Amino acid sequence: MDTMLESRPQTQQRSSHNGQETSLWSSGFGMKLEAVTPFLGKYRPFVGRCCQTCTPKSWESLFHRSITDLGFCSVILVKEENTRFRGWLVRRLCYFLWSLEQHIPPCQDAPQKIMESTGVQNLLSGRAPGGAGEGQTPDLVKKEVQRLLGHFQAPRRPFLLRLFSWALLWFLNRLFLNVQLHKGQMKMVHKATQAGSPLVLLSTHKSLLDGILLPFALLSQGLGVLRVAWDPHACSPALRALLRNLGGLFLPPETNLSLDSSEGVLARAVVHAAMEQLLVSGEPLLIFLEEPPGAPRPRLSALGQAWLGLVVQAVQTGIVPDATLVPVAVTYDLVPDAPCDTHHASLPLGLWTGALAVLRRLRSCWGCSHKVCVRVHLAQPFSLQEYTINARSCWGGRQTLEYLLQPIVLGQCTVVPDTEKEQEWTPITGPLLALKEEDQLLVRRLSRHVLNASVASSAVMSTAIMATLLLFKHSKGVVLSQLLGEFSWLTEETLLRGFDVGFSGQLRCLAQHTLSLLRAHVVLLRVHQGDLVVVPRPGPGLTHLARLSAELLPAFLSEAVGACAVRGLLAGRVPPEGPWELQGIELLSQNELYRQILLLLHLLPQDLLLLQPCQSSYCYCQEVLDRLIQCGLLVAEESQATWSSCSSSCRPPPRKKGSLSVQTQTSPSVLSGPSET
Repeated sequence: MDTMLESRPQTQQRSSHNGQETSLWSSGFGMKLEAVTPFLGKYRPFVGRCCQTCTPKSWESLFHRSITDLGFCSVILVKEENTRFRGWLVRRLCYFLWSLEQHIPPCQDAPQKIMESTGVQNLLSGRAPGGAGEGQTPDLVKKEVQRLLGHFQAPRRPFLLRLFSWALLWFLNRLFLNVQLHKGQMKMVHKATQAGSPLVLLSTHKSLLDGILLPFALLSQGLGVLRVAWDPHACSPALRALLRNLGGLFLPPETNLSLDSSEGVLARAVVHAAMEQLLVSGEPLLIFLEEPPGAPRPRLSALGQAWLGLVVQAVQTGIVPDATLVPVAVTYDLVPDAPCDTHHASLPLGLWTGALAVLRRLRSCWGCSHKVCVRVHLAQPFSLQEYTINARSCWGGRQTLEYLLQPIVLGQCTVVPDTEKEQEWTPITGPLLALKEEDQLLVRRLSRHVLNASVASSAVMSTAIMATLLLFKHSKGVVLSQLLGEFSWLTEETLLRGFDVGFSGQLRCLAQHTLSLLRAHVVLLRVHQGDLVVVPRPGPGLTHLARLSAELLPAFLSEAVGACAVRGLLAGRVPPEGPWELQGIELLSQNELYRQILLLLHLLPQDLLLLQPCQSSYCYCQEVLDRLIQCGLLVAEESQATWSSCSSSCRPPPRKKGSLSVQTQTSPSVLSGPSET
């Protein structure tokens, strides 16, 4: 395989190889391949159920088994049937007619209502800190309040919204093959809106396009115009002005000032009043709980927690009786605006820069037969009031992870107690710092809980599975017929772990579509017997494959943590000069494995694990061990409370009289294929 890659040093040979490779892409998939059992028709999990521990009432009321069979729809597929008119001309103008028929609520006099609110009136009268009477006249305070409101939001322009929806529908159809949305998930959200509580969508953030794609998808499903909480550092002033007119929200920079700053107090009071008016009006709100893609900061966004803190405070003070929270996620075959480096990702996006990027993207997609697929995931909605009541009731026995591990490290205790972990690991911004300590803790735990639900409901795309196989298992190349079999195997392993996949179809056509999307990062070579060899391209292509394969990590995270724990315990038993292989059966203590897993939980970054705050450390350790037993890497002996780590060549231990031996077929981990089982 290496000789194939090294035999192209000259320019002529490289150009001839490119021509040969193009012919392989067009005709290489027409060969007779080895028959592979398709994965279609097997178990397909319905993901996105809310936590039964924290929100049991929402878990029961907003779900019915019949919604799992409703199937998917593409939100960008607009035809003549989606309009009220029929005819030849309607088929040519269906995008424009569809945008005119969308229900956009009339613009309310929100600035005037905000100025008349109790909080702003207290500032103008000097009864609240930071307002008039502290060296400022009421007229100056009123002008400052109006300036802050202008920075926070702007009145919506219905004509601009319809025009933008029409242009966006045309652009998305040129850019994507489809944008799929599960009808059952959408039915749950519609049912939740009937209660009358304001809808707050809490989303992951894979692309800058998420803030435009999600409002469009939900507008097409009859949820109205979303108010999107944008990051002001990610947009230029001109782009912020456009997004405000489309319903965007931006926190003023004065909200991050210290608590004793009069300007910061005034800005936070105005933002609180504006958020209260927004929730009372019933307009849906979209908040991103993840940092923008490529940001060199923790995964959980401090700005997103600040926005969520405003919602929590409005419910706590009784401005609105409750709010309905919906975890949201968007997954792409390939992220359209994936940053090349951290410096490029940190620059704000300008209006003209974005327009040029759109034109370049349209030019690259012109005539392209293989487009990107997108999945929008709406998890089961749940009540914020219900979560708050249940979460506060279980805070009494909370202990920090350092307090939990300190007696074990010092040798004073060998038993791991069953207690929840709580660790500060995200920065706190000004709006969140102004809350009470108990409310800050509530917002942090709620953010981590919702982000865990969003990631768990995200479907694994075909490019992530293909990139994982090529990067970690076949870095030197693989025959296409073997790659198809392992692709089907890894898909089944993902489905069995409760994660959905974002693709379907015949296996050969699916592989052709996936490899066509990864064309810039892989090489196809023809070998004897008419088969093809798929080889990852060295260089930047490996970094891109690594970014894609990271989307598969949540499905196998428990096994990865458990395997690292077992390897750490067995490291001292393997000779340092010999190969790292097990020569027989190794007995491991249950307490040793628990301690090792807890140490890993302390060392690994929390934005990688995203453990549910309601789940105790003992339960997570037991879940990890159960996964290892199911994989066949460990064999449990209940009578001796030990675990046996088996190599692929040894036999399981004999069952002793009076003991229970849990045994599964010895199977390799993610990096091993079905042919090696």
